[in-house]
Amino acid sequence: MSTIKNDTLEYKVGDDGIAIINVHMKNHPTNLFSQDFFEPYFAAAEKAIKDDSVKGVICTSSHRDFMAGADLRMLSNPPEDKKAMFDGLLANNRKLRELEKGGKPFVAAINGNALGGGLEWALSCHYRVAVNNKKTKIGFPEVQLGLIPGGMGNSKAPYLMGIQNALMAILQSQQVNPEKAAKMGLIHAVVETEEELMAAAKKYILDGGSAEQPWDQKKYRVPGGGINSPGGAQAMMGGAGNVLKMTGGNYPAARHAMNVIYKGMQMPIDRAIEVEAREFIQAFYSKEAQNLIRTGFFAINEAKKGKMKPKGHEKYEIKKLGMLGAGMMGAGIAYVSALAGMEVQLKDVKMEGAEKGKAYSEAILKKRVARKRTTQEKADAILARIHPTTDPNSMAGCDMVIEAVFEDRNLKAKVTKETEAVLGKDKIYGSNTSTLPITMLAQASDRPENFIGIHFFSPVDKMPLVEIIVGEKTSDRALAAAIDYVVAIRKVPIVVNDKQGFFTSRTFGTYTSEGAHLLMEGVPPVMIENVAKHIGMPVGPLAVTDEVSHTLGLHVMGEMPERDAETEKVYQLTKKLVDLGRHGKKNGKGYYDYDGKTKKIWPGLEDWFPSNVNTLDAKTIGQRLLHRMALETYRCWDEGVLRATKDGDVGSLLGFGFPPYTGGAISYIDYVGVQQFVDDCDDFTKRFGPRWTVPDSLRKIAAEGKTFYGKKNGIANKKATAKLGMSEIKKMREPELVQYANSLGIEATEADLKKDTLDKVLSKLGYA
Repeated sequence: MSTIKNDTLEYKVGDDGIAIINVHMKNHPTNLFSQDFFEPYFAAAEKAIKDDSVKGVICTSSHRDFMAGADLRMLSNPPEDKKAMFDGLLANNRKLRELEKGGKPFVAAINGNALGGGLEWALSCHYRVAVNNKKTKIGFPEVQLGLIPGGMGNSKAPYLMGIQNALMAILQSQQVNPEKAAKMGLIHAVVETEEELMAAAKKYILDGGSAEQPWDQKKYRVPGGGINSPGGAQAMMGGAGNVLKMTGGNYPAARHAMNVIYKGMQMPIDRAIEVEAREFIQAFYSKEAQNLIRTGFFAINEAKKGKMKPKGHEKYEIKKLGMLGAGMMGAGIAYVSALAGMEVQLKDVKMEGAEKGKAYSEAILKKRVARKRTTQEKADAILARIHPTTDPNSMAGCDMVIEAVFEDRNLKAKVTKETEAVLGKDKIYGSNTSTLPITMLAQASDRPENFIGIHFFSPVDKMPLVEIIVGEKTSDRALAAAIDYVVAIRKVPIVVNDKQGFFTSRTFGTYTSEGAHLLMEGVPPVMIENVAKHIGMPVGPLAVTDEVSHTLGLHVMGEMPERDAETEKVYQLTKKLVDLGRHGKKNGKGYYDYDGKTKKIWPGLEDWFPSNVNTLDAKTIGQRLLHRMALETYRCWDEGVLRATKDGDVGSLLGFGFPPYTGGAISYIDYVGVQQFVDDCDDFTKRFGPRWTVPDSLRKIAAEGKTFYGKKNGIANKKATAKLGMSEIKKMREPELVQYANSLGIEATEADLKKDTLDKVLSKLGYA
């Protein structure tokens, strides 16, 4: 019996003459379509083809996934030599083509997810069979990462699915279960168990299954017609229009994927894969792909796992959560917490309010049951964990309490004192506030070291981001516990330091504010909204202001210690709307008129702000909306509100929908070019006002030719805050020194700041 065994795979030939290549990449958490895979796989596959006793080959996996795709760690750090990258890609694909034409049938026995390169490995086999697991995903996710299928999947998919279905599968990054994949033509058969999987794979070989691919058969006909058929031409023309409509031209990978199909379907497959390789390299080296991989994949996944948690703290278990306030926000937090298995005491001032808060969860679960996304039994169990109450004593025994009452300092202080009277001394108290400083709110607490901000976004069950705010006296232990909680409820945390508006509210406020300025300058409201969507924002600034409500905006601006002249203009506009009873979407009147089903711009805006022909410049409008948020995000980092640039990127993508192709609000500055960004803002300062003034530190970064994420000059997590004097350092309490160190990009915890290690920490900070 011929065998091969290494860290990548095991090759074994059975008495039945069938070779099994079982891939189990031991140095990776899953199988990856990478050079670590290719070399051992090619050696084993060639051995099988050359062995006259081998009738066919089964490719399978002993990992949970069949293969998860390419190694994104490599993709996130592309080699500078593009030609070498192209040559290597094409060489691997040509080698796979040799195996396809080797004369022996290869069968993909798909036992788990086959995504991207994993599906392309399966497509290099002549027959594909999968276990019928609804959690298994099969598809091409590359375009959502700014890439295209580069292992010949882009070239092969139209032969199997037809041009129109292939376009939809690739451009929409569809990931489907095995049954759906079989209907689409990506796989041939579905079985119920892994035992049946291997039996079906062997049967294909023993029954003399074909060793010829469809694209190598002269008489094969593409489903629905080839590229020059009426159906093919219509699919390409319709696809081009839809791509432009869906992407606004901001995601070049979609265009590259279409080019592969359009050009490749007009030539033999071995020429087509050269086209695919060239288009892949262009997509791969695009700024958009690097942004989507760095932030959209790595940074978000790291945050989702709580990688920013301070070291040295065990996992904080939350079995019982206290929820103060059963309004929409409190009800949503109660739902996601109960969904995660926690018992929730949902408190409101009246039992009617508390019961209404629980009913919110009931309504969500009813829809999920109706759509067969859960069972009634599971829904009942979740609801049973939510306990409406009006009794302050119900907070006794809670591991954590989250307050989500109205944004009023005095009210929040009252419930803090009331709750701490019964809450365990070592338990964590979180305030879900969007604007009020945590340090100020913590003044009502007898244990400010356990007091922390936990800012959710509405609706809580749908919005993935949670902004954790560290006050001046918040301990690392409280921060670690808050991160553990957010990870437990399957949300994505970012950590920021305390300041009015924190990061998300402060930065997103510049988007709605800039929309108001554009309106007051005479830009037609429809143009403002359409340009915003064209540049990639999910909702225009006027519509989202209506959704947040003008009354809230008026309240927030009214609470400011002082308003500059530019903010005062927005305040007066907002006040005028509120005085007219145009409070926003909730009461059916704001910038828009709402009739319950549709919305249209309120005609009165044209009377207030007639169109000014000098403002009708879509490029400038788009730049102002995005540049304004990016500039404010930089200020947050420069001031130490943001502890890391990636928190600004993740927070902007998940918190307020900053366009993903940019990589986030800090990455956007690199995307534009730091010097160009500074020049644009200087121009806007002259034309539109001092809110565009560039901080000296950003001007210095531009002058030195640095970037935030570049390989050679990246400064993402380097020092950006002016250093304080030693006398100021010595006055700091331990939590303040931790925050200061973190703002300079240096990891430090309170444990580091004991007297015997303080000198070392100060040395790290650059003090002798």
